[in-house]
Amino acid sequence: MYTLLLTVIYLAFISLGLPDSLLGSAWPVMRLEFGAPLPWAGAVSMIIAGGTILSSLLSERITRRFGTRVVTTVSVLLTAASLMGFSTASAFWMLCVWAVPYGLGAGAVDAALNHYVAMHYSSRHMSWLHSFWGVGAIISPYVMSWALGHATWQTGYRTVSFIQFSIMLVLVLSTPLWRIHREQDEAAAMRPVVGLVNAVRIRGVLRLLTGFFAYCGAEAITMLWTSSYLVAVRDVPPETAAAFASLFFIGMTAGRIFAGFITDKLGDQRLIRIGGSVAIIGTLMILLPFQSDAPAPLGFVVVGLGSAPVYPSIIHATPGLFGADNAQAIIGIQMASAYTGSTFMPPLFGLLAGRFGLHLMPYVMLMFFVLMLYLTGTAFRTANGEEKA
Repeated sequence: MYTLLLTVIYLAFISLGLPDSLLGSAWPVMRLEFGAPLPWAGAVSMIIAGGTILSSLLSERITRRFGTRVVTTVSVLLTAASLMGFSTASAFWMLCVWAVPYGLGAGAVDAALNHYVAMHYSSRHMSWLHSFWGVGAIISPYVMSWALGHATWQTGYRTVSFIQFSIMLVLVLSTPLWRIHREQDEAAAMRPVVGLVNAVRIRGVLRLLTGFFAYCGAEAITMLWTSSYLVAVRDVPPETAAAFASLFFIGMTAGRIFAGFITDKLGDQRLIRIGGSVAIIGTLMILLPFQSDAPAPLGFVVVGLGSAPVYPSIIHATPGLFGADNAQAIIGIQMASAYTGSTFMPPLFGLLAGRFGLHLMPYVMLMFFVLMLYLTGTAFRTANGEEKA
């Protein structure tokens, strides 16, 4: 049963990644159909992430009330229905409406599953499970690329929606498997609710949240604007750029698979430092004015490789840094912090790009990766008592 439950959780992590890269892959074509300016993709992304912030902040209470399995199943259902709604949209405002339930579902499942894995599984499983998020994020741009070449962008959204509904069905059928950790989960549910204010007051939490915000800002900008950057700055055809958008996710998935073999030996903090440094190298490959355009797509792969261990390592380190009793509340707030970066950074960068050009994208990525390295490093030192809060 233990192996079967782990398999189901792997599948649920695929469902987390499936929708994340669809909008960025399809937007160069979608915006022409809706008559929407380039920066409006950021508005849809902002609404989605706004829903995730709300459900992440409420995740401690919701998960304790209903349990991880129920929260995960309902959340996948919400995202599947929302993607189907996207495929039926005939006006830009309809995208905005369907973005609301999509965001609410994404935030709830993200916080619930990350806490569950951080509490019950080793660091290597956290890394490998997050690589399956990358599998979902890799699949969807190729689905959209095929749809753009052979049908319509609506077909791409509809196909991914059907996959989500299938995953939801598996989660419904997996009910008996979740009883493995029932005693631990019931004991955790009886502890007092920590709450937002008390969690933020814990030494090092605020710095870690801000570093997480910076990382997710860089990640979200890369996910949303890679296709548009390649089309506008590198003159890549839209259908080819949609496929190239998956390069970041390919690098991230490969990096998380590799990191799973070394994370228990190196530790979460060291992996964050190594990953951030590699991401900076990849960003420089995109940024530097090579005569050939080939280093730019390769740079996105390297950025993905470097980004790979950052997210899972921050989450997995949380119970050890701040205590198991505080972990659920802090991880929920971490998700909210992450999605705050995802909410505001892509549309703000879209406005910046609309004013000054998409060529600024690597500079913004570089700034965020450097900020992430500094803040997460000071957060670890503060939580371990090596530095004053």
